[in-house]
Amino acid sequence: MTPSARIQAAIDLLDAIVIAARDQGAAADTIIAKYFAQRRYAGSKDRRAVRELVYAAIRRLGERPKSGRAAMLAMAEADPEIAALFDGGTHAPPAIGKGENAAAPGVAPAWIIAKLLASGIGEDELPALIDRAPLDIRINRLQAAPAPIDAAEPIAGLPDALRLPSGTNIEALDAFKDGAIEVQDAGSQIVALAAMAQAGQRIVDLCAGAGGKTLTLAAAMENDGALLATDTDRARLSRLTPRAARAGASIVETRLLNPGRESEMLADWHDGADCVLIDAPCSGTGTWRRNPEARWRLTPERIDRLAATQANVLEIGAALVKPGGVLVYIVCSLLDEEGAGQAARFMADHPGWTADDLTLPAGRPHGAGIRLTPAHDATDGFFVARLRRPC
Repeated sequence: MTPSARIQAAIDLLDAIVIAARDQGAAADTIIAKYFAQRRYAGSKDRRAVRELVYAAIRRLGERPKSGRAAMLAMAEADPEIAALFDGGTHAPPAIGKGENAAAPGVAPAWIIAKLLASGIGEDELPALIDRAPLDIRINRLQAAPAPIDAAEPIAGLPDALRLPSGTNIEALDAFKDGAIEVQDAGSQIVALAAMAQAGQRIVDLCAGAGGKTLTLAAAMENDGALLATDTDRARLSRLTPRAARAGASIVETRLLNPGRESEMLADWHDGADCVLIDAPCSGTGTWRRNPEARWRLTPERIDRLAATQANVLEIGAALVKPGGVLVYIVCSLLDEEGAGQAARFMADHPGWTADDLTLPAGRPHGAGIRLTPAHDATDGFFVARLRRPC
């Protein structure tokens, strides 16, 4: 592909990503993979260059652009070399017209920025929300210690965490194939520590998904106890079983729940869990570094629906906690209506429940819990609270 053809490919992909974001369609990574699967002529350098153009444009634009061309024109405004590639040649984008409008740069849609500021995120912290994320891994103590990994750096306060250069092909490492390491952001590892999981406990990971935190809990429990991982998403939960087998997490039991019947299907665990961990569905405002187009998918109505879901799963989880046990509530959101506000509402509705003081390797106190942000902690953004049921 010529440099100009790469620009046109990026425009075509951005058109598809914009439509998918508007209509809640496929993720950008999926769209890009499908695009190149149908264009075998594109070499690895072409694929990498186009992908980098696409993601640079997504990160540059806070508001969802009207088109892929408007998105790439924003890139052209910042880079004369890109502007010169709008030359109208074969497989190239048409020349830039006089007065043609480029999309406006920004961190996020204005209404989301207002919510972030109202939630105590400083303006100086906003740019870090769309930086490129590093690649963090967790050493799995259930398997033999991995051999030293080139260029891996320790992460302060997390003895089982390492940071690798972006772009590392983690799946090619023997340590990954052997289950000795797992990909997991340092922030995710930190908030999982709030469970204070110990051997012999009975723990429920209520919104387990593909099981990243489930495997963290299994390692902390040293494969001793009962660990139930549940979800209503069959596809996501199905990925946990092979992951647990590779990791040697033998205490993990999975249970697919029917929406609306969760409490009924968990009746055997009512009042019986030492800890219920809820990594609740949320807006993902703390994970834009990894999924920058997610900013274009959000609407006020969607956040309202997510907040209602969070309140519901908190009720389901609370019924499983034994007297004196804890409910660990986690969201990868920086919005108070999903984080600190949810914890405060729950405690107001459940007299006697209290918030434990938390000491974690990173983060700052926020409401009833702790909040991590990319700018302050060099992790994804999270809110976590450890809520204790009265005896």
